[in-house]
Amino acid sequence: MNIAPEPQRHAQDLLDFIDHSPSPWHAAATLETRLLAQGYTPLHEGGTWSLVPGGKHYVIRGGSSLIAFHIGDGALPERGFRIVGAHTDSPGLRLKPKAPHKVENLLRLGVEVYGGPILATFADRDLSLAGRLHLRGPARIETRLLRFPRALARLPNLAIHMNRGVNEDGLKLNKQSELPLLLTGLQGETQPEPRFLGLLAEQADCAPEDILSFELNVYDTQPGAFWGAAGEFIADGQIDNLSSCHAGLTALLAAETGAHTQVAAFFDHEEIGSESHKGAQGGFLADVLERIAHGLGLDAADYKRALAQGFLVSADAAHAYHPNFPNAYEPAHGLRVNGGPAVKINANQRYATDGLGEARFMRLCEQAGVPYQKYAHRTDLACGSTIGPMTSARLGLPAVDCGCPMWAMHSARESAGVLDQAWFAQVLRQFLGVAELP
Repeated sequence: MNIAPEPQRHAQDLLDFIDHSPSPWHAAATLETRLLAQGYTPLHEGGTWSLVPGGKHYVIRGGSSLIAFHIGDGALPERGFRIVGAHTDSPGLRLKPKAPHKVENLLRLGVEVYGGPILATFADRDLSLAGRLHLRGPARIETRLLRFPRALARLPNLAIHMNRGVNEDGLKLNKQSELPLLLTGLQGETQPEPRFLGLLAEQADCAPEDILSFELNVYDTQPGAFWGAAGEFIADGQIDNLSSCHAGLTALLAAETGAHTQVAAFFDHEEIGSESHKGAQGGFLADVLERIAHGLGLDAADYKRALAQGFLVSADAAHAYHPNFPNAYEPAHGLRVNGGPAVKINANQRYATDGLGEARFMRLCEQAGVPYQKYAHRTDLACGSTIGPMTSARLGLPAVDCGCPMWAMHSARESAGVLDQAWFAQVLRQFLGVAELP
C-alpha cells in the first residue's frame, strides 16, 4: 500500500493535535488556538452577542466543551443548521482530591477510573499528569492549565513470579488497591501532600498555598507514531475521540460560507454519560443555537423553523475488525481499517442513524469521492452509544452516527488507519459545505 503525501500530512497533523491535548481542557485550548488562527472570535455566554451573516465565532463552557459556528448568508429559518458533534474526553484515570499518600517510603497517587478504559494497558507505560488548577486569586479564583511533559508516574506490573496465571487469566487490577500510581520516593519525615502540591506549584509557577483544587488526567507521554510496513497506520492515545474532533474542526475551517449555518460542537463527559452542564445531555448546544437565532433577530418560531431544516452528524470512532478475535464481530459488518469511514446503525437507537441518515451519509461520501462502510454491532453483545441519540432527541434533529474504524478502543494506546482520517474530514467538509443535502 502506498500512502500519498496529503493523507500522511493530515494524519501527522492529527497526531500533533492529539499530543497537544492530553486532557479535555487542553483539547478545548488546542481547538481554540486553531480557531483563532483562522479568524474565529470568542463569545461569552454572559455577554451580548452581535451577529451578522458570515460571522465566525466560538463559545467555551466549563473549560472543556467548545462550540464553533460559521453563520450562513441565507435566511436561517429556510436554510437551517448543519451540525457536526464529537467529544473531547477519553476514558482513563483521574486523580482523587486527596491523591498523594505514603506507603513504606514511596509516594503513591490515588486515582479514580473515568469512563471505561482498558485498565491493563496503563501498566508499564510512561505516564504523566495534565489538566487544570484552581488558584486563590486576589479577588476571584484563577484557573490555569497544567501539564507535565515528562514521564512522572508509573503503574508497574507485578512480576509473573507472583502472578503465574496472568497470561492465562489476563491482567486484573483491583480499582481501589492496585491502581494507585507510583510517583516518587520519600525520605525521613517528608509528608506526601506538601511534596505533591510543591510539585504542582513548581510546574504551574504559583505558590503551593494558592492551590485550592485540581482536576488532573493521567496520560501516556509517548507521542503518536506511524506504523505498518508502509506507514499506513497510526498509534496514539485518545484517538477516540480526538480524531473526530480534529476531523470536524478541519472540515469547519475548510468550508466556505454557505447559505446554511455551519456548527461544530465538541463536548466533554461523553465517556461518562454526558449528563452535565457542559455535556451533550445538557443545554449547551441548544443554548448556542437559540442565541444564534436571537442574535440574528429571529423569534422563537423562526428558531424552531431553523431547527426543522437542520441535520446532525455525530462523529465518533467505530470498531474495526480484528482478525485475532473474529467472534467479536457481526459477520457481515466487519470494518476494514483504511476502508473508509463507517455509518453506524443500531435498531435500538444506540446510534442515531435511521434509514434516511444512512442513505444521506452514503450519498455525501459518493459526492466527496470517499469510500464508506456500514457497521452493526454483534447482536449478543451490548452496544455502546454516542452523543448522537441524546442530541438528536433534545433538538428534534434527524441525525447519522459515523466514524473511522479503529483498533483497541479505550486502550491507553489506540490504533487507526491513515487514509480513513483524511477521508472522514473530506466527507464532513462535504456535509458542511454542500449547498443542498442529498
